Parts: sequence; C-alpha cells; structure tokens
Amino acid sequence: MKLATYKNGRRDGQLMLVSRDLTKAVAVPAIANTMQQLMDSWDLLEPQLLELYEALNAGQLENTVDFDQGKCESPLPRAYQWADGSAYVNHVELVRKARGAEMPATFWTDPLVYQGGSDSFIAPKADIPLGSEDWGIDFESEIAVITSDVPMGVDAKTAASHIKLLMLVNDVSLRNLIPGELAKGFGFFQSKPSSSFSPVAITPDELGERWQDSKVHLPLITHLNGELFGQPNAGVDMTFDFSQLVSHVAKSRPIGAGAVVGSGTISNYDRSAGSSCLAEKRMLETITDGKPSTSFMKFGDTVKIEMLDDNGVTIFGSIDQKVVEYKA
Repeated sequence: MKLATYKNGRRDGQLMLVSRDLTKAVAVPAIANTMQQLMDSWDLLEPQLLELYEALNAGQLENTVDFDQGKCESPLPRAYQWADGSAYVNHVELVRKARGAEMPATFWTDPLVYQGGSDSFIAPKADIPLGSEDWGIDFESEIAVITSDVPMGVDAKTAASHIKLLMLVNDVSLRNLIPGELAKGFGFFQSKPSSSFSPVAITPDELGERWQDSKVHLPLITHLNGELFGQPNAGVDMTFDFSQLVSHVAKSRPIGAGAVVGSGTISNYDRSAGSSCLAEKRMLETITDGKPSTSFMKFGDTVKIEMLDDNGVTIFGSIDQKVVEYKA
C-alpha cells in the first residue's frame, strides 16, 4: 500500500491513498483524514484501506485525481517522535578515522541514535531555507520507518512487527555547527534543522523480496546539482537493521504510534557506489589527499533523492529540493 499527504492549508494535511504506479490518488476521509489518525488506529483501519487500494489499482474507484508529488507534504508533516540512528557503522568509522580518532568497540554492538526535531518537517519538493552558507550545509540520504505503538523493552524480533511504513529521508545537517555542540557533551540541536521525507510512504510488502531482515535491499540514489553523487545499496553494510533500531529506541520508554525512526546515512564499504552525504566524500578526500576538495552546499544548490525498483520505476517519488537563504 502507498500513502501520501496532500497540502490543504492545515498543519497535518489530507491523507491520500496512492496507486502503486504513483499515477492516481484518492482521499479517504471516511477512514482517516490524516496520516496520524491512520497510525493511531492502524490495526483497525489497514484492512479497510487495503480493500480500497486494490480497487484503486484496478481502476475501479471514482473521485480519483492524478497524483501530483508537488502537492505533497512529508507523509507526516509533523510527528510525535523523530529518532535518527547511525546504522551504517562503517560511515562512523570513516569519519572518525579522518580526524585520527579511535572508534569505541561498543559502536558495533549498541546503536547510535539522536532525537531530532519533529514539529516542522519540510515538504519533499520545498526549498530548504537556512541562515548561512558558513554553517556547512549537507544533505544525508536515508531511509526511515513509521511505527505503530511500541511497548517499552520490546525485543528486536517483536519490534519488526511494529514497522508499518517506509519512507526516504533528507536529514539536513549543518556540519560546521556540529563540533561546537558535541563539545558541550549534550548532543545535536542547532546543527540539525528540519528534515524532509519522500512524497510517498509505503508498506514493506510493496518491496517484495527487496525487504528482508528489516532492511531495504536496493540502492538509494542521490543527485547533487543534477549529477549522480552516490547510489550505495541500503541493504549492504547495515550493521543494525530497523527492528534493532526500533528496539533500541524503546529500551526505556514506550514509543507512540506514528514515531519515525531513521537509518542514518546510507554507506557501503565499496566506495565505487559513491556516498550519501558530502561529509563522507570530504572524509575520503582527507584520507587520500590530506584535505577535502569538495565544498558543502551553497545557496542555489539542489539535491534529489529517490529509490527505483528492479524495472527502474520510482517507488517513493523523489525528494527534490534547493537550498535557499532564509529571510524572515
């Protein structure tokens, strides 16, 4: 099943059921008006939506519209929870190596997670407004899951059953603000502005065999200013799968329905696949040449993030954004 949220002048938008080929959509107010309403009653409402989804794909529904990604908010325009992991530990290892820092052994056995701001996600086709190029503007191409209610202390096997939807993510980072914040010993805040998510969220079954072991086994493709930047496979070198990340987040507290949990930057040991953020490429340049040659993003730069199926067809639609100067 594929779902989106259309802009309608309200904070949480209008839930839309989207056809598998992303050509048609229909509002379903008789079932749920918003994505959060759906997540709050997922077990009750999912069977009703599935019946409509089959009819939509068969061309049997009235009141459908041509699906327009440009009308989409992030599937959850705001969420009660946004926790982003760093599941590709080789990425963390690389960043630390570039600055000559040893990596604690626990990084391979216990996930890294930070709690991000979830009250103002950016629409997938909207500009990213930021105050200064000096902040070190970077994109991070990722995958995220949306969960149902998750009980505290859930084990990874059980946590997998609480993963209901998948999305793509642009987790914007301000690299030059990060060191000062981390030096305070209290984590990210100003260095992590609003994130963006793909136009469409999908149920894992839409991926078929490409969803295995709570991982997405497909390349995540990033273009920077229209040129291919990277396409590492999201199912390769993922140290902690999504069930483990959800279990980790719920260790000491229950997680409410509609919680968003991210994978962290997709990264492969095979560097020929490219990278999913500028920081990784800069670190590789530092290791090879002693200094980075790739700059961070400037105002006017664009980034596009998407994932294609085995036939080359977009699965989630695309995050396609431009960085602009913020003006109050």
